[in-house]
Amino acid sequence: MTEHPTSFDRPSTGADPTDPRGALLRTPVPPRASGSALPAQGGAGQSPPAAGEDSPGAFEHSQPGAEQAAEPDTPRPRPTSEGVPAQPDGGQPGGAPSDDTPSAGVTPAGVAPGEVSAGGGQAGLVRPDSGAPDSGVPDSGAPAGAPDPGRRDAPPEPDRRTGQPTAPGRPTPMRRDGDRLRFVGAATRRIARGMDLDEIVMGLCRATVPTFADAILVYLREPLPVGDERPTGPLVLRLRRTDRIPAERDTEGGFTPAPQPEPSELETVGAELCEVRPGSALAEVLRGVRPVFTDTPAARAALPELLGEERDFALPDGRRAILAPLRGRRRVIGAALFLRGPERIAFEADDLLVAAQLATHSALGIDKAVLYGREAYIADELQRTMLPENLPRCTGVRLASRYLPAAETARVGGDWYDAIPLPGSRVALVVGDVMGHSMTSAAIMGQLRTTAQTLAGLDLPPQEVLHHLDEQAQRLGTDRMATCLYAVYDPVAHRITVANAGHPPPVLLHLGGHAEVLRVPAGAPIGVGGVDFEAVELDAPAGATLLLYTDGLVESRLRDVWTGIEQLRERLAATAQLTGPDHPPPLEALCDEVLDMLGPGDRDDDIALLAARFDGIAPSDVSYWFLDPEDAAPGKARRLARRALARWGMEDLTDAVELLVSEVVTNAVRYASKPVTLRLLRTDVLRCEVGDDVPQLPRLRQARATDEGGRGLYLVNRLARRWGATRLSTGKVVWFELNRG
Repeated sequence: MTEHPTSFDRPSTGADPTDPRGALLRTPVPPRASGSALPAQGGAGQSPPAAGEDSPGAFEHSQPGAEQAAEPDTPRPRPTSEGVPAQPDGGQPGGAPSDDTPSAGVTPAGVAPGEVSAGGGQAGLVRPDSGAPDSGVPDSGAPAGAPDPGRRDAPPEPDRRTGQPTAPGRPTPMRRDGDRLRFVGAATRRIARGMDLDEIVMGLCRATVPTFADAILVYLREPLPVGDERPTGPLVLRLRRTDRIPAERDTEGGFTPAPQPEPSELETVGAELCEVRPGSALAEVLRGVRPVFTDTPAARAALPELLGEERDFALPDGRRAILAPLRGRRRVIGAALFLRGPERIAFEADDLLVAAQLATHSALGIDKAVLYGREAYIADELQRTMLPENLPRCTGVRLASRYLPAAETARVGGDWYDAIPLPGSRVALVVGDVMGHSMTSAAIMGQLRTTAQTLAGLDLPPQEVLHHLDEQAQRLGTDRMATCLYAVYDPVAHRITVANAGHPPPVLLHLGGHAEVLRVPAGAPIGVGGVDFEAVELDAPAGATLLLYTDGLVESRLRDVWTGIEQLRERLAATAQLTGPDHPPPLEALCDEVLDMLGPGDRDDDIALLAARFDGIAPSDVSYWFLDPEDAAPGKARRLARRALARWGMEDLTDAVELLVSEVVTNAVRYASKPVTLRLLRTDVLRCEVGDDVPQLPRLRQARATDEGGRGLYLVNRLARRWGATRLSTGKVVWFELNRG
């Protein structure tokens, strides 16, 4: 059932929908009591109530003399909401109002007083065509000597539109200005409820059909301009949505299938896309902004351009269509076409005002929805780019992460996490939380995350990284506060170094299922200034899982932070018991289990979660040497590498490794003043690392034919799977990787 945005939602029992303007009210015939005679029922000649009756707001009017004929248990039609102005007493015989008699309210030009508005919310509500039980108050609005409309011999009332007598039992429509006001108010409220573009357009369609029109076509600009943007290119309108009276209606509550025109012309109207040519008739109508009837020459010339030449014939004749431009704050953003079928009365002059109100509210709502959508897109893109899109694949550690904003409507906040590869196959694990969850918090978070990545690339100790972050936060402002935890994992030494700046402590889940909260110095938040940070070094056994998180996971209005941390520890231990003591739980499933500990309404803040599974590198897969900076160092490096590959059964890589190691060690020995380090790591790839005390990084360049050097890195770039150079606090490390086998 199509919803009517009027003062009531369901029609009265016995409504007849043959009139497409709305539900027709038909009072059920009271049953004949035993031994009593039922008076004849009046038809269309019954008089409306006078303006001074006790219930001036009732849509269903009592019939004179009906109270004597009705049985006590006869059901009465359900009264509608009050507040509708009463119909004036015309003073004509039979109670019919005169056309030249002024009504109690303002009567539009060309509208007969006492009739129901064709564009109002109750368009089509009529007086009952048969007697109905009443409160017993006789109709005092009829003049003296007027025939009793309840009598069988009462003359039929003439139709006020055609002047012809109406057939007995045929309802006569009444037009009221108050109906238009109530309809516009209900329709605009429904349109205003929409938050996005589709909801607003759908609200316009549902509020209009079938109360105001039988069908509606809504065209919007493609693409829609946002704010003060100046559109480029031609004006193109795309059919966004259509709506019409369905072929079959819900039969509950007195509705029956409504007759449709043969064929259904309104279904064929509307082209999908049209381009508005400058200076065309459609461009002139849209520039005029005001709604127009399509029987005017300008609108009739514009319709073929909007609908297509082959669909223009489907429009009904006369004033049965209104073309209303949709104008936003700056420019026209579309158009709406309201249609009425031939079985319904045509639009009137005052209906242009109704269409203008609907078009104005819809256009402003669409304009704001587009602005809101752009802001939400910018915020979402900002947050997405601030966080790592994909976690890096680091040697000896597996990573998983989760991020949940505080609200789906505002996906921005100050929580972040990061994993940064470091020289020597190490990895830095970072999690932080900036106060608040707004665009400002997200911007500050992005600056702190970038600073942390830069400091990590310098291979500074964790406490030094937090110290520089604190200085950066003070430069951003006096009230820029954040918490942060910075940890560095070394898979070769199976150790982890942690420094904390006011952040909740991490939880370490051991392979056997035991979960412990790591004891790390609490520290002061970033931005306080003048505070020293401490770092602790802890064991990180293989198979253990380190969980870093923000306070949104463990703190809410229902529990304090330490209670939440204890619940998190218990949840991790319980999850580990499910997989047994020898198999750690999968990382992705573990993250989901951790987030499941949040109950409904138990999340007040953003949540950032970073889980690291420590696999480590076995000592048997590591070879490490010191080489003196002398001319014999490259030859010695080749021999050591050949022996290590033979021990690991990787002789097929001997030639490539010897060549690349010789080139890299030669470059290091040429400039180094301290011993050069050489390390081979066997994991899923073969990794070679050469370190020296010179901070300048080598650069790949194209050597000329006459150059004696400059081809070492070119060979590394061509033969290695990947390579790189990282600056350290004591020098640099040049590394390359080769695929095994």
